[in-house]
Amino acid sequence: MTSEHYFSAKPESELKLRRFSVTLAGRQVELTTAGGIFSPERIDAGTQVLLGSIPKPPPGGNLLDLGCGWGPIALTLALESPNATVWAVDVNERALDLVRRNAAELGLTNVNACLPDDVPADMSFMTIWSNPPIRVGKNELHGLLERWLPRLEHAADAWLVVQRNLGSDSLHRWLEGSLPEDCSVIRSSTSKGYRVLRVRRR
Repeated sequence: MTSEHYFSAKPESELKLRRFSVTLAGRQVELTTAGGIFSPERIDAGTQVLLGSIPKPPPGGNLLDLGCGWGPIALTLALESPNATVWAVDVNERALDLVRRNAAELGLTNVNACLPDDVPADMSFMTIWSNPPIRVGKNELHGLLERWLPRLEHAADAWLVVQRNLGSDSLHRWLEGSLPEDCSVIRSSTSKGYRVLRVRRR
C-alpha cells in the first residue's frame, strides 16, 4: 500500500488506461481515464453541481480550470468556448496527460494542460472554474486560492464548488477576509450538499 493521493505529483500505481462514457457540454463522448487521479471514470458530484449551476463561460480570453483532474471542467470550457484558451492546471502529471489525451480525442486544440509553475506569471483570466482540492489541507488550500484568485480580470468571476460538510461556509468567511478589497464573495447556489461560491473581481 502507498500513501498516494489524487494530488500526488507522480502517482506510483500502475498506469492502466480504460475507456469510459460521459456527457460534457451536452455531448456524449468516450474518453480515457486511469487510477491515481481524482474521481476516475465519472464526473464527481461536486463538479456536476458546478457545471449545472453557473453561466456559460466567456467566449474568448484565458480561462482557468484549477485542479483539473482528468479534465471535465477544462474540456467543458473548451467545448463551450472554442475561441478561448483553456488552462488546465494540476500538480498530478498523470491527470495532465489524460487531459491532453482527451482533448486530442475531442479535437480540441485550445487546451493547455500544465503544472502550476508553467502558467505565465503575468497571465490573468476571464474566468476561473474550480472544484478545489479541499483534502490537501487548509494551509495549502488557502495558499492555492491566494495565488490564483487575484489573477482574475476586472469584472470577471471565479466559481468554486465546495462540499458543505467539508467547510464551505468557513472557506467563504476566509475568502471574504483574505482576498484583495476589490474582490467580493457570495454564495451563488446550494445543491446536493454543495455550495457554489462566486468570487468577483470588481
